[in-house]
Amino acid sequence: METVTDTLVIGASAAGLATAAELLRHGHTFEIVESEDVVASSWRRHYDRLHLHTPKGFSGLPGLPMSKSWPRYPSRDQVVEYLELYQQHFGIRPHFGQSAQRVELVDGTWETTTNKGTWRSANVVIATGRARAPVRPTWPGIDQYQGELLHSCQYINGDPWKGRPVLVVGFGNSACEQALDLVEHGAEVHLAVRSPVNVLPRDIFGLVPVLPLGIVLRRLPPRFADALAWPLIRSTVGDITKQGLKKLPYGPNTQMARDQHIPLLDIGTMDQIKKGRIAVHGDLERFTADGVVFSDRSQVAFDAVVLATGYRASVGDFLVGWEVVCDSFGTPKVSGVPTDLPGLYFCGMYVSPAGMLREIGIEATRIATHING
Repeated sequence: METVTDTLVIGASAAGLATAAELLRHGHTFEIVESEDVVASSWRRHYDRLHLHTPKGFSGLPGLPMSKSWPRYPSRDQVVEYLELYQQHFGIRPHFGQSAQRVELVDGTWETTTNKGTWRSANVVIATGRARAPVRPTWPGIDQYQGELLHSCQYINGDPWKGRPVLVVGFGNSACEQALDLVEHGAEVHLAVRSPVNVLPRDIFGLVPVLPLGIVLRRLPPRFADALAWPLIRSTVGDITKQGLKKLPYGPNTQMARDQHIPLLDIGTMDQIKKGRIAVHGDLERFTADGVVFSDRSQVAFDAVVLATGYRASVGDFLVGWEVVCDSFGTPKVSGVPTDLPGLYFCGMYVSPAGMLREIGIEATRIATHING
């Protein structure tokens, strides 16, 4: 079956729903397809403890703020509830159970093949997210490891590991919140941190969210913004090298602009490291049957290893000509603006110092405005 529409939106989580709402506001004809049978499917799979690291006042999508009765940092379940309400509020009707298998520009028209048919459209908005495919590195000896090995996307909570040694590999926001969750469930927690890092407080002295400052500083050149932010970081976070971590030679704003990586927004992990409840190690060198060997040749046994090693957008799995608009890992070069392929847009692919949901709303508005001419 072949269906024609002006714009096809692929994905019905935050980015897809925000784009759909903005297209509706402009009176533009569109359809939206979603591979799962519900909206916000990726949010539903996140670990139990997950909360937004950005305040609710900065995290609502266009046209509908988050509930004033919710805490400052909404939980995973509240975000899912919000996205369900967002869909209902705007009357967005995704075509569920349709997975994009091939998206190709043919004679000036986009042809999107799903498991249920073909869509033809003048525009395509890919809103499948930066975390579409988990990155699973390999190490020598990994096949002989007899403990439980899981990616952070498979982590639910720390219940199974109370009183047991667990290694979390990585130092991003998911890694550090999952390490914190393991501590709270009574596990013996270790972190393997390969590279130098930056750490920011989520709240300044535990009171004021740091996000508004990030919004202001993003308008400045990254190095200048880092210089202005450094006294605050020093007075709140302190010297992270005293906790066995290596400091990046440049600041968090440069890190986001240059590396497209968000620094750790600390919600308590650093305090647990300082108290000795989370042990910090260097790079993981190889696995053994019962644990790992680190780069300093120390060897530790672990009942489980959580690979908090990130994700890739991997749009090259279905987008023909992805090399024109993506880097070698399949991550879009731009998001929220026109790409080098006419009629193709990405939404929600930019790492923003001002919060992903806020950035998604900005991008969705830009895309709908551009499509509307």
